[in-house]
Amino acid sequence: VVGGQRAFAHDEGHVTGTFHTFDALDVGGGLPPRKVHVFLPRGARPGGRRFRVVIMHDGDTSFWPGGIARQTWHTAEALARVGDDVEPVIVVAVHPLDRNAEYTHVDWSQGRRPWGQAPVYARMLAEHLVPFLDTHYPTIPEARARAVVGSSHGGLISFYAATRHPTVFGFAGAMSPSFFSGIEPPPWGPGELSLRDSPLVDEVWPVLTSPTLRPRVWICWGLRRDGGDHNAVVEHLATRRGREMGQLLSTTAG
Repeated sequence: VVGGQRAFAHDEGHVTGTFHTFDALDVGGGLPPRKVHVFLPRGARPGGRRFRVVIMHDGDTSFWPGGIARQTWHTAEALARVGDDVEPVIVVAVHPLDRNAEYTHVDWSQGRRPWGQAPVYARMLAEHLVPFLDTHYPTIPEARARAVVGSSHGGLISFYAATRHPTVFGFAGAMSPSFFSGIEPPPWGPGELSLRDSPLVDEVWPVLTSPTLRPRVWICWGLRRDGGDHNAVVEHLATRRGREMGQLLSTTAG
């Protein structure tokens, strides 16, 4: 039991760490309990060394095959490959309950789907999950030591969470991010806007132009086109809007 929450510890044989898995972690914040994996560096112990924290969205794909595509990021193996080039970190893999809803900031389905719950989800991470982690695990409790990372809608919510809660998250990793959500013509959205004029950016323009508040953002996207609507259309939009966001952030860098 960790902080009153039931978890089980398991060692999958990874050289970089072991797991605490919560099948139904309930930290509050107005959202139901969900599965969360906490990957702890080997040797981590209360009163010992403290570690940076990486929170990964789509936690069902972080360490094992999952999601619709049954793919995985092989996070533990990736940490082993980089070895001493990267300091050990605590990785927190958060499973989505409804990723289209939780990872999007606007309802651009014209009411056909319950999208646009990113404010609630991001607040849950920043105001409830992070304090739980800081209380019960050997974290470095500072924004400079926390990152949120994801791809596609997960990349979108990473940018959203870090820019809405910059005193909590100092870094965001956005891979093939869905920055186009709500600003592309139908069927993707009600009409096209520039990122600068979109709610995603305009609402946090003071944060993005502040040298002290602005989080550091990593943006990348794929250029390979293997066919199919998702790859041909969605990756094209992710590339286009990723480049636009990169240029926008470059011009605002202080």
